[in-house]
Amino acid sequence: MANPPGSAPTGPVDGLTFQGVEISLAGRRLLSLDRVVAPGETLTVMGPSGSGKSTLFAFVAGFLDPAFTARGRIALNGTDLTKLAPQRRHLGLVFQDALLFPHMSVGENLLFALPPGIRGGNARQAAAEAMLAEVGLAGLFSRDPATLSGGQAARVALARTLLAEPRALLLDEPFSRLDQALRAATRDLVFARIRERNIPAILVTHDPADAAAAGGDLVVIGEAEAGEGETVGAPTAATAP
Repeated sequence: MANPPGSAPTGPVDGLTFQGVEISLAGRRLLSLDRVVAPGETLTVMGPSGSGKSTLFAFVAGFLDPAFTARGRIALNGTDLTKLAPQRRHLGLVFQDALLFPHMSVGENLLFALPPGIRGGNARQAAAEAMLAEVGLAGLFSRDPATLSGGQAARVALARTLLAEPRALLLDEPFSRLDQALRAATRDLVFARIRERNIPAILVTHDPADAAAAGGDLVVIGEAEAGEGETVGAPTAATAP
């Protein structure tokens, strides 16, 4: 059973665990967090630009800029991530931009992400085509990424990330470049896949509607009104604007 929001976990648990996590810059604390994100749930992190949202994302993924000072422990299903190289953390990353390889077809982008355990050209292509169908893009295996719409490219990026079989997802403003109709459809797809695959996720966003769609807890970080201006995460309920 997960610990109550805001409390520190007392032992190994499933999901993404933050224990005494603090990130500072030039001696000034930006954020602190103690939380368990259970499998199938999404924790949304919101706050103004410069408050530390993407910095937390970078710390989890393992590429925090050395200008920042971080302490605390992040664990995934009981494994301490802070001691592992980024490529060994088994995290899926989805960004604002799709970041597809332009010299590869849509299908080749997906094949690049497939785990080595799937062997044989036919089996690998079948897995990629099945994933494209899962995200509503059946038949686009041979397409040039340059011909895709913004919503299609976002779905291809999601399909590529899911094919890699991540144990957790990090979503950094993944819907911000989509228009409202595409945004709603794409985020519904993302959060449905997170629940279906029963993996924890962290969403960084400026949009309260994204937090409402995610359906999990919300941590708001921002400038304190007094003291040293530190930015500290506080759990609230995710609600629509």
